[in-house]
Amino acid sequence: MTARDMAVTGLGLVTPAGVGVEESWTGICAGSGLAARDEVLTGLPVDFSCRVPDFDAAALLGPRLTWRIDRFTQLAMVAARQAVADAALDPEAWDGPRVAVVLGVAAAGGDTWADAYRHLAEGRVDAISPLTLPRSLPNMVAGEVSIDLRATGPCLTTSTACASGATALGVARDLLRAGSCDIAIAGGTDCARVPMGSAAFHRLGALSQRRDDPAAASRPFDVDRDGFVLSEGAGVVVLERPEHARARGARIRGYLAGYGASADGYHATSPRPDGDGARRAVEAALADAGAEPADVHHVNAHGTSTPQGDRIEANLLGALFGTGTPPVTSVKGTIGHTLGAAGAVEAAVTLLSLERQLVPPTANLNQLDEGLAIDVVTKAPRAHRMTGALSNAFGFGGQNAVLFFRAA
Repeated sequence: MTARDMAVTGLGLVTPAGVGVEESWTGICAGSGLAARDEVLTGLPVDFSCRVPDFDAAALLGPRLTWRIDRFTQLAMVAARQAVADAALDPEAWDGPRVAVVLGVAAAGGDTWADAYRHLAEGRVDAISPLTLPRSLPNMVAGEVSIDLRATGPCLTTSTACASGATALGVARDLLRAGSCDIAIAGGTDCARVPMGSAAFHRLGALSQRRDDPAAASRPFDVDRDGFVLSEGAGVVVLERPEHARARGARIRGYLAGYGASADGYHATSPRPDGDGARRAVEAALADAGAEPADVHHVNAHGTSTPQGDRIEANLLGALFGTGTPPVTSVKGTIGHTLGAAGAVEAAVTLLSLERQLVPPTANLNQLDEGLAIDVVTKAPRAHRMTGALSNAFGFGGQNAVLFFRAA
C-alpha cells in the first residue's frame, strides 16, 4: 500500500445472487444467469428481470421503517448495516461527525412514483402518500442511512447513471484523503425493475429481447448478446483512513488505491466508439494509484451485454494490455445490470476476488465475439495470483468511473 491508499474494512451486498456477502459471492461464482419472469412486468414487451430473492425488508428493518422508505433505500440500508457489522464498528460508540455517508443511485423511487401516478390518473389526489417525496428523492438514500447509523459527517448522493456506485466510492475516498472524515460508508443502490423502467429501457433498445430463455439473456462479450437485463441491488463498503483502522485493530480487506473519472462528451446514451473517455478514466485511476498496466492482474469489467458497449470496452482493454490481458469477468451475466448499484456491487466483488485469489466466471458466455482480444473467465471460477485489480463503471451521458484496488 501507499500513504494515499484507503483501507476497506467492511462489505455489504444485497444482490439477485443473495442477501449477504457470502450468499452473493457463492451465487456469482456459480456462474449461472439469474434472470426470470417478473410478475411486476407482466404484459410488457420485456417481462423478465433479476430480482433479489427472499428479500423481507420488514423482517430485516422492521415494519415501520420499511413502510417509510422506498425499496431502493431498503436495499441500501440492509447492505450498509451489513458493511458496518462486517467492519466491527458500533454506531452507538463511534464519533458521528467523523463518519461520512456517500451513496449513489441512478433511478430513485420507482415504486413510490408508480403508486403516486396511479392515484393521480384515477383523480384521487388525496390517496397520494404524503411520504411520496421523502421516499423518492435521490438524496434520501444517503440521508436515511445517515439517520439509521448516526453518521453525521459529510452526507452526499452521487448520480452518474450506471457509474453512480463507483463514483460514490471515489468521492468517499477523496473525503478521507482530505481529512474530512475517518470513516466513510460508501456504495450504490437501485431498483429499476418497475414497469416504467422496463418499458423505457425497451423503447431505448437497451434490453435483451431473449424472452424464450431469460436466464441466458445477459451474456457479456458473447457473440449473440443483444442487450442487458434489468436488475436491483445494493453494494456498500466501509472505507477508513488506514491509521484509524489500524488503531482500532480492524481487519483490512483491501485498499482503494486509485480513482479515475472522465466524460465522453459524445452522446447521451452511446459510448464513444473509440473508447477515449473510458480509456482516460482507466489511465487516471492507475496514475492516481501510482500504478502501471502491469500492476493490474484482474479486471472486473462494466460488461453490460450490449453489442456496442462490450466491444468498445474489450478493445480498450486489448489496447491497454496488449496480448497479455489479465483475466476479465463481468458479473452482469449472473445478476443483470443493477444500474446505480453496479459500480459498488462490482467493487465489492473485486475486493473479494483479491482477498480470495479467485476470479468469478462470466455467465452465459458460450462463444467470445470475434475480434475481442481479451481473456474472459467463463464456466467456473479461476484461481489466479493477483495483488491489483480494476473495476470499471461507465454510465449514460458518457460519465465514467474506474477504481483500482490493492490486496491487503
